[in-house]
Amino acid sequence: MKAVTYTRYGGPEVLRVADVPTPAPGAREVLIRVRAAEATKSDCEFRSFRHAVKWTWLPLRIAVGVTGPRRSVLGMYFAGEVVSVGGRVTCFAPGDQVYGCTGLRLGAYGEYVVLPERAAIGPKPRAMTFAEAAAVPLGGLNALHFLQRAGIKPGEQVLVNGAGGSIGAHAVQIAHSMGAQVTAVDHRLKQELVRRLGASDFVDYTIEDVTRTGRRFDVIFDMVAGSPYRSLVGMLQPGGRYLHGNPRLSVLLRSALTTRFTDKTVTVAFASETREALARLTEMIEAGKIQSIVDRIYPMAEVADAHRRVEAEQRLGAVVITIDEPSGPPAEGFGHLEHS
Repeated sequence: MKAVTYTRYGGPEVLRVADVPTPAPGAREVLIRVRAAEATKSDCEFRSFRHAVKWTWLPLRIAVGVTGPRRSVLGMYFAGEVVSVGGRVTCFAPGDQVYGCTGLRLGAYGEYVVLPERAAIGPKPRAMTFAEAAAVPLGGLNALHFLQRAGIKPGEQVLVNGAGGSIGAHAVQIAHSMGAQVTAVDHRLKQELVRRLGASDFVDYTIEDVTRTGRRFDVIFDMVAGSPYRSLVGMLQPGGRYLHGNPRLSVLLRSALTTRFTDKTVTVAFASETREALARLTEMIEAGKIQSIVDRIYPMAEVADAHRRVEAEQRLGAVVITIDEPSGPPAEGFGHLEHS
């Protein structure tokens, strides 16, 4: 099969389309023909091994590969079709259109991927193309995880810091669907996008420091790795909740103290990407509460350009890679979304 591979850490130029063995499913596994995969910041960080959150560097390096990558095919978020299943699989059948996550197994940049039946995969939302569906799980699952923990009530004031990223943009939609009044913080290029998704107010961080506005919030969801912890926690109303999806080590240490010794609650627990959470996300999509946000779609051969687009931080939504058709007649049902 064809796959985007890399054998050393470095810039986007280390990515190559190559032939690799097609995986075969075990007794409790599912073989999926990948149609589209999101190119994420995590993919770029695994490729370059430059991480915004520095404390994760050593454990990830040990897990992923010290001298070079152990797994040569990147990609964690995808949409596609079930091709075959192991003899003990009961939840899926050939022909099922699915979407979801591979986790640290990676592999979604290849034509085929094998996953356990209990992995975070589920039926693709019916109204979405493969490209649109691939753009959802990263942002949707992580945003849903944090905002459910926040216990948002209708009418509460919610600040989303880093609202234009994949997770932040989904957080705006989910908080809005919960009845919150959402203030978004990001670059002015993303104002129109986040307002369309449900933000009622916007702060351009290039010209205004939100921590100096004197405003107070019931919930602050922070996706910016280097944000000022003390100042943001200080913006919370009594009993407020601060959620950080990209914490530095110092934030991890201070979060326990803040929760224990003040009336504020800090959540830094990372999202567990599960089938159950994906099913809840699908329900919200089918109910019209969440829409897919696709910035651009690149063919497999232009994956290096896709990574450059992600790293430029000027995208408006997800960058998606379409995975080439295998040899032979094209498969039925491939959805298409125009480049925006």
